[in-house]
Amino acid sequence: MPTSVSGLPRMDVSPDCTQQGGGLVLVRRRPPVPPGLREMLKARLWRGCACSTRGAWALAQDLLPATRWLRHYRPREALAGDVMSGLVIGIILVPQAIAYSLLAGLQPIYSLYTSFFANLIYFLMGTSRHVSMGIFSLLCLMVGQVVERELLLAGFDPARDGPGSGDNGTTLNASATLVLRPRDCGQDCYAVRVATALTLVAGIYQVLMGVLRLGFVSTYLSQPLLDGFAMGASVTILTSQLKHLLGVRVPRHQGPGMVVSTWLSLLRGAGQANLCDVLTSATCLAVLLAAKELSDRCRHRLKVPLPTELLVIVAATLASHFGRLHERFGSSVAGDIPTGFVAPRLPDPGLMRRVVLDAVPLALVSSAFSVSLAEMFARSHGYSVRANQELLAVGCCNVLPAFFHCFATSAALSKSLVKTATGCHTQLSSVVSAAVVLLVLLVLAPLFRDLQRSVLACVIIVSLRGALRKARDVPQLWRLSPADALVWVATAATCVLVSVEAGLLAGVLLSLLSLAGRTQRPRATLLAQIGDSGFYEDAAEFEGLVPEPGVHVFRFAGPLYYANKDFFLRSLYRLTGLDAGTAATTRKERGPEARVSEGDPVEGTDPGPASSTAARLVPPAAGFHAVVIDCAPLLFLDAAGVAALQDLRRDYRALGIALLLACCSPPVRDTLRRGGFLGDDTGDAAEEGQLFHSVHSAVQVARARHGEQTATDSTL
Repeated sequence: MPTSVSGLPRMDVSPDCTQQGGGLVLVRRRPPVPPGLREMLKARLWRGCACSTRGAWALAQDLLPATRWLRHYRPREALAGDVMSGLVIGIILVPQAIAYSLLAGLQPIYSLYTSFFANLIYFLMGTSRHVSMGIFSLLCLMVGQVVERELLLAGFDPARDGPGSGDNGTTLNASATLVLRPRDCGQDCYAVRVATALTLVAGIYQVLMGVLRLGFVSTYLSQPLLDGFAMGASVTILTSQLKHLLGVRVPRHQGPGMVVSTWLSLLRGAGQANLCDVLTSATCLAVLLAAKELSDRCRHRLKVPLPTELLVIVAATLASHFGRLHERFGSSVAGDIPTGFVAPRLPDPGLMRRVVLDAVPLALVSSAFSVSLAEMFARSHGYSVRANQELLAVGCCNVLPAFFHCFATSAALSKSLVKTATGCHTQLSSVVSAAVVLLVLLVLAPLFRDLQRSVLACVIIVSLRGALRKARDVPQLWRLSPADALVWVATAATCVLVSVEAGLLAGVLLSLLSLAGRTQRPRATLLAQIGDSGFYEDAAEFEGLVPEPGVHVFRFAGPLYYANKDFFLRSLYRLTGLDAGTAATTRKERGPEARVSEGDPVEGTDPGPASSTAARLVPPAAGFHAVVIDCAPLLFLDAAGVAALQDLRRDYRALGIALLLACCSPPVRDTLRRGGFLGDDTGDAAEEGQLFHSVHSAVQVARARHGEQTATDSTL
């Protein structure tokens, strides 16, 4: 390659490209010859199959990021913060794990298992330094709904509220005959089998998404969708916990309208409320809400958040135990919580087949929240995360613990914020949190036997404050983007009125429709010159702009593809006042003599002899001789878009109007070239006279051509 005087590589100059009047000339780089498909596949296969010690170690570091950052760990700077944050999160995890077992329909011991294994696995595989992995209320709700449905189908008594309150050999529900009750386990055993089967399938989905590098899929779950989903699911969770607050027994409802049906049942059964549970719930709610508000107002002064949930649970457990609330007043309690670990077990393949579809929304929600939170904390603290590795980490947090009687996990915003506020530097804090949970598993779990379920329900409801408060953001969201506000409201309403899964599906569909709608009907305007400068802006938005006589500058602020090509043409015809397609067809039908007598001569795109002057005449109503399309906002073109431009140029040419394109991006120019819009020529010669690097240069060329053509027509 030739070099310049400075020794740097010099671009080859095409012989066809010459200096014009001393102005600047763009010289196109010669693109490298792309390899063939066979060579590309062969090279990728060789790189993938090549084995070496260095490659194996790099792969191990990619799969287990802890092996990379642990070597550079600085105990003096990070150890104290990691230990403190780990202790605080562990203290918060214990009461939440016990409480969230109500949502999942499982015994509290399985929630503790889940918190323990999820923290250890994410410590090894996660790329975020601040995310707290563990049980999440929305996932517990989704797991609990599937567990309840399968229990009903297996013939178990749906009136049995929650874990540990009675014998596993409950009476059969005679109306449920689709699935026979398993003989080798009771209701609690069957419930955890359903949960582990669901968790394993969801984890497999997430691992496959990570292996196939589908981390971008979670980005299609927009923030308004996730916020609306969290709001709707929170209302569903709140509804499911009201029966524990009141101490009433209401029938379990499944399917569409579950929330409304549950509220009606609660209203009918409010007269049978347990006074002890009501008083306990009122007291705990008052204490928890007051402590949360105090923590929020004094969060800048408090170095460590107040462990309010743990204190309330300890005090309530002592009051229930010494006051014998279960025996004297019939208050429902957590029941026996065993210690230690249960032997691992392979999830039931038959149940896995039954929950294949249920695992899809579970996997998507878990992935979306985990990846979005990891990216959020990475941006705020100045480091990067890998979305595909996050999917692998979350998937393994579900796949591996599923063999140890655990259920679905995800990153949780509230615990992650606490983790950051208490000085967390790395995921070593997760090991400390796992150690706290392990202590409870091995020693302290039986002490919570007399804990009232109403207290657990209060902990769950207070944890929903953040999601429920998002309703206050809807007016501002509506002012910012009505489409996003509609997605938020529709997702939340569908979650409440139909089901959580239907709400997620409705939100995704509405998000895609709103995205398609924004590209299907983008803003279309005519531009005018800003004074004597070379810049152009919207003539309808700004005053004092100078339109070019005889030239319309049209801007279409969106891509041009099959779904909006008709809107593109309608907008252009409306703003210019001329339906080129109809006018060209009418002129063709009326013959050349009629065309000659209809208008004044203007310049066309293809100058020719005097005999073609009639083809360059336009109706008097047109009043312009050129149209310049500002293609800067044109993100892409498809085949239908190129065809629309070709038809438009043909119609304008029949009317004697020039069509020029300005500010085309390289992908758009390449599409026009491959689509045949530039003709049979190749290289810069094909673009000369049709594509321009600025709107002003296109307008100047149109003005000059029109002047030349007017002079020629006058001579003729």
